[in-house]
Amino acid sequence: MRQPPQNGSGRPSRNGGRSLEQPSQIEQQRVLEAQIRECFGRVVYSHKTHEKCADILMSRFATIKLWQIILSAATTGGFVAAVFGAGKIGAFAGIVVSTLLLTLNAYTKDYDLGELAQKHKQAANELWLIREQYLSLIADLIMGDKPIVDLRTRRDALLHELHGVYTGAPSTTFQAYKKAQVALQKYEDLTFTDGEIDAFLPDELKKKRHILPRQ
Repeated sequence: MRQPPQNGSGRPSRNGGRSLEQPSQIEQQRVLEAQIRECFGRVVYSHKTHEKCADILMSRFATIKLWQIILSAATTGGFVAAVFGAGKIGAFAGIVVSTLLLTLNAYTKDYDLGELAQKHKQAANELWLIREQYLSLIADLIMGDKPIVDLRTRRDALLHELHGVYTGAPSTTFQAYKKAQVALQKYEDLTFTDGEIDAFLPDELKKKRHILPRQ
């Protein structure tokens, strides 16, 4: 008696022939689109988080600079007052303020907030370009006029670019991530209505001009 075809586990295959079927073109496209969308979402959050890190550090840097000016002025005033007869109280106040100023100067020397903010800004700029490339890749994939192998090649190239950016970028903070989350989810920083986009375009390119009236 002839035995039915079997797969690697010893059980007959469902189709009576090959035990494994290659996914169809549509299935390949669906899987690739899901992966690219996931990568796109992560890049969107990374870009916005680095932007928020830069903003937080620049705000902190400006505050420290202001306090350096205030403490410098207070130190000078305290010692001048001591010289002109303010006594021990004026001298003590000058010593305390100058100590605070010295501590603040040492902090800014060891931890350059301005330079760190610039590194976050640079990372955000590089991630912006990769984000837009992922967006273009999704559009090409949905239009379906490019071979899957070409789209996969572009996907792999973007992953290498992304790895290079992440390798040289400074670490982000949870505070910056939460600010990015609010900006993207609550204030919808990356979404626009048709009216908002039309406001930036000349009349010939506005979307409402392309809508045909109903018959």
